[in-house]
Amino acid sequence: MINDSVLVVIAASAISYGTPLLFAALGELLAERSGVLNLGVEGMMLIGAVTGFWAVQTVGGPGWVSLLTAVVVAALAAAATSSIHAFLTITLRASQIVSGLALTIFAGASGLSSYIGHVANLGGKPARHEFDALNVLGLRDAPVIGPILFHQNALTYVSWMLVALTLFYLYRTRPGLHLRAVGESPGTADAMGVNVTAYRYIHVMIGGALAGIGGAFFSLAITPSWLDGMTSGAGWIAIALVIFAFWRPELALVGAYLFGAFSSLAFTLQARQVHLPPEVFGSLPYLMTIVVLVLVSTGWARRRLGAPASLGVPYVREER
Repeated sequence: MINDSVLVVIAASAISYGTPLLFAALGELLAERSGVLNLGVEGMMLIGAVTGFWAVQTVGGPGWVSLLTAVVVAALAAAATSSIHAFLTITLRASQIVSGLALTIFAGASGLSSYIGHVANLGGKPARHEFDALNVLGLRDAPVIGPILFHQNALTYVSWMLVALTLFYLYRTRPGLHLRAVGESPGTADAMGVNVTAYRYIHVMIGGALAGIGGAFFSLAITPSWLDGMTSGAGWIAIALVIFAFWRPELALVGAYLFGAFSSLAFTLQARQVHLPPEVFGSLPYLMTIVVLVLVSTGWARRRLGAPASLGVPYVREER
């Protein structure tokens, strides 16, 4: 059957493995559009993974209630974590690079997420509920497009809607215009009456919430359990994705699925009895990240990157 072919299986898996990257990349994109670089995405994803898993193990009731609560808890916990970065970089004007790296160390593997997981005794247990693939419109078995488009879980479809919403927000709404103005020239935006501080706080925290949902996708869908450091560097890939996508949501979707394909390649080929060292496949997403960063650092790419002009620059109203 054509749906069992390697290409169809890899395409369907690419979407599944790329979805958490897409959530995290969209969040980072919004934060960077406001002019704040947050290198703590990996830490926020791990906070989302552990708190989401804790919630689904703790909250009773129907499965959909537990899963919905878990996603909300993961988003809120990661948003609270990102607020630390917002306070340090926006209010105290600390270095965004140093603060982001500190956030990853504080919240990441062997940090706060690890502490929560061990205190709550979450390790080694399967999730009580998980996000299963749906059969949308009964088209799960349709040739080629069935498993790719109509046999994904609910969070994947939410991520598609989020891409459309982000596009609409950035390019068709006044708050989106203000956000881009804050990222390009906060002094000008301030003179126009835009609250630069509020915009930066809100979008850094939204970025944290989306990273948390991306982390919860690991513990509730890809590997329905909790393992210390289970995102395995996905947060760093998401940061590279934002550059790869030239700060555009639709290109972030393409990039996320490209990286998702590399991430799923090992499992797919091993299932097809293709025996190659797992380290080769495991390193592919990270090698791809390096290649992307090298390519976009070329002179041609730098001229076309479209990075927000004030990215990484603290705003001091008195210096306007």
